[in-house]
Amino acid sequence: MKKWLIPFTLLLVLLVSACSNGSTKEEGSDSKVKEGKSDTITYQSENGPVEVPADPQRVVVLSSFAGNVMALDVNLVGVDSWSKLNPRWDKELEGVEEVTDESLEKIIELNPDLIIGLSNIKNVDKLKEIAPTVTYTYGKVDYLTQHLEIGKLLNKEEAAQKWVDDFKKRAKAAGDDIKAEIGEDATVSVIESFNKQLYVYGNNWGRGTEILYQEMDLNMPEKVKEEALEPGYFALSTEVMPEFAGDYLIVSKDPKADNSFMETETYKNIPAVKNNRVFEVNMMEFYFNDPLTLDYQLDFFKDKFLGN
Repeated sequence: MKKWLIPFTLLLVLLVSACSNGSTKEEGSDSKVKEGKSDTITYQSENGPVEVPADPQRVVVLSSFAGNVMALDVNLVGVDSWSKLNPRWDKELEGVEEVTDESLEKIIELNPDLIIGLSNIKNVDKLKEIAPTVTYTYGKVDYLTQHLEIGKLLNKEEAAQKWVDDFKKRAKAAGDDIKAEIGEDATVSVIESFNKQLYVYGNNWGRGTEILYQEMDLNMPEKVKEEALEPGYFALSTEVMPEFAGDYLIVSKDPKADNSFMETETYKNIPAVKNNRVFEVNMMEFYFNDPLTLDYQLDFFKDKFLGN
């Protein structure tokens, strides 16, 4: 579809929607319609108030928040490529389209009633013409507050708060058990191999870091604190990896990518490796910090650290 056709297509979508709302009102159906207009709420976004559906039915997520939406039992019609790559979500996202901030024609065809993404997505003004669009700056609020914000946006704040309260209790209890098992002073590192580059992570960059460092209050090696805590992550070479490795090592990797660093003598001589204290995870499953992923990460850590 040529770009000049987009406004015309939008007009057609709006006309069809208006006709549908009008006929629904006349037929006296039980859908949420008042005076020819769907029920809405006003969400106070970081960019100001946005009128959004009170009961969204067709949500498009362009970055990061697919798991938050699914955890609140709200229907998705489009998601970002990283969400589609998560093998644990194959069933949940079956039939859900992969979209980007540039695939405007495809998004129009999906007829969303709400679009969610990060603040750095492109074409926000054009997306707003398609459906109410809300964006978030990553890290502006902590990861649990972020889920509460998604809950407010979807008009499901109570359900979001209930999950947060329960998760914090479960994570703290698991953390207490793990510290009793490995020792109060033991350190843990999270290192990832991505696109032939190694990264070590701070306490708020997904990959289980929020659970390990924030909820469980496990220790981060001093070198990791110095380089990765403030920015969230730090790129490193195989040669210096031993300086960043804790007593326990979480290695996040793409099973299909080049992970030859694990065959080097430098890696093999890291004490955590020699002591069999390395827990490998699939990067595609561990990437996010939404409730579905967090629950999976918590169970993984309990199993690996405690054997249960």
